[in-house]
Amino acid sequence: MTAVFALATALLWGLADFGGGMLTRRIPALTVVVVSQLLAVVVLGAVVVATGGWSEAGPRLWYAVAAGVVGPAAMLCFYRALALGPMGVVSPLGALGGVAVPVGVGLVIGERPGLLQIAGIVVAVAGVVLASGPGFGGAPVQRQTLVLTLVAAFGFGSVMALIAEASHTLTGLFLALFVQRVCNVMVGGAALFASARRGNPVLPAEGGGVIRAALPALAFVGLADVAANGTYSIAAQSGPVTVAAVLASLYPVVTALAARGLGERLRAVQAAGAGLALVGTVLLASG
Repeated sequence: MTAVFALATALLWGLADFGGGMLTRRIPALTVVVVSQLLAVVVLGAVVVATGGWSEAGPRLWYAVAAGVVGPAAMLCFYRALALGPMGVVSPLGALGGVAVPVGVGLVIGERPGLLQIAGIVVAVAGVVLASGPGFGGAPVQRQTLVLTLVAAFGFGSVMALIAEASHTLTGLFLALFVQRVCNVMVGGAALFASARRGNPVLPAEGGGVIRAALPALAFVGLADVAANGTYSIAAQSGPVTVAAVLASLYPVVTALAARGLGERLRAVQAAGAGLALVGTVLLASG
């Protein structure tokens, strides 16, 4: 079941990233993040009320609060790094760091993968990095870009580790995800306000009508991201964190394949990464 839920996480995250990327072509990125998460808060709030999730409130919710604060901060660092440096370097490093933290947590708590699983982890991680489209050669990467990328990568991995600890029951998970999203909206909203104060656009050039028309797509992005956090939490609790983290981190492959479905050509390195990721998945599932 760990592999099933972890692969579902990769699918959901990959589709959410693809949908978010498409939306940012028409709507400012911070606006996409805040509105999509706000819609997720509304839906999750209704679910928490319907399931009685408030009764699960306890100290573990601080993990959800931390995940809700760290996540947007990591994303902002990632966006800044992408703006300063080459995407072919920033994106693979972000993907690699995102899987390194939860795998490290799994090893620290005593998990010891077998030889077949170790081989699967190495192959799958290589596939994730290659599927992210690394660039080779070119100008040196600035130190600020590298620092921002590493901070973002550590943040992405920390969110995965934190949300896995936020609750060990289904109704408690709904509440934890709700709290995480509320914090996401608060941090993202503050960043959006600060961006607007600096004169950056908050609405599309065509006006707010574009956002209203895109509400279904924004809701999909927000809810897919929420569902991915939920399935990852279940995966990490039902089996080895090392396996769950690696399989969940295959989402760049899903994003690349989704873009391919719309006619965007995969680079040779990305196609090779997708193949390696598939091989690594088979090895992990077999182990």
